[in-house]
Amino acid sequence: MTEYMRQDGFYENVERIGVMPVVVLEKVEDAIPMGNALSHGGLPAAEVTFRTSAAADCIHAIADNCPDVLVGAGTVLNINQAKRAVDAGAKFIVSPGFDIEVVDWCLANKVDVIPAGVTPTELTTLVNRGIEVTKFFPAGIYGGLKAIDALASVFVGHRFMPTGGVNAENLRDYLADKAIIAAGGTWMVKPALFQDGDFSEVERKSAEAAQMVREIRGL
Repeated sequence: MTEYMRQDGFYENVERIGVMPVVVLEKVEDAIPMGNALSHGGLPAAEVTFRTSAAADCIHAIADNCPDVLVGAGTVLNINQAKRAVDAGAKFIVSPGFDIEVVDWCLANKVDVIPAGVTPTELTTLVNRGIEVTKFFPAGIYGGLKAIDALASVFVGHRFMPTGGVNAENLRDYLADKAIIAAGGTWMVKPALFQDGDFSEVERKSAEAAQMVREIRGL
């Protein structure tokens, strides 16, 4: 299964984008403008969190109308949510922790998945399932770069997507670490930035993050 996940280009796309916007949408009307703003800003990806009743419809809207945006579902806690997300058009699943049934369902159905793990025991379980990239959440509380580097020294070749405590101020440090495939963040998509229906700040902050990715990684 790991061979599939490498060959479908998902990890490569995540690394190329460099920053994964973690999006909370309350209204489906905001979905397409959000997708367009992220794309125009140079971060053509959206981890739409399953924290709202509109999440599945928002994923569907972005998947259908923003074809260049890599759209997935975040905060997925169970198989039912995973199935609803994939049915809506989600290309990948992200969890704040991991439920092994969700991981196994995704692997069996060739759905790219980034579960979270912050301890050696959690990572051992996931690595033995064939998972090559895990979310590290909440990064700021669980030790940030020092913890990630300590884990990477043991789980050789494993990559991490830190989220939670990552922001515009420390993004450069995270992106420069070879163990990090991408960084997840909310600062460019906070609801306050577009509550008036104007997504120009989302696009501007996304462009700043995309520029930092290019500077640090030479992409």
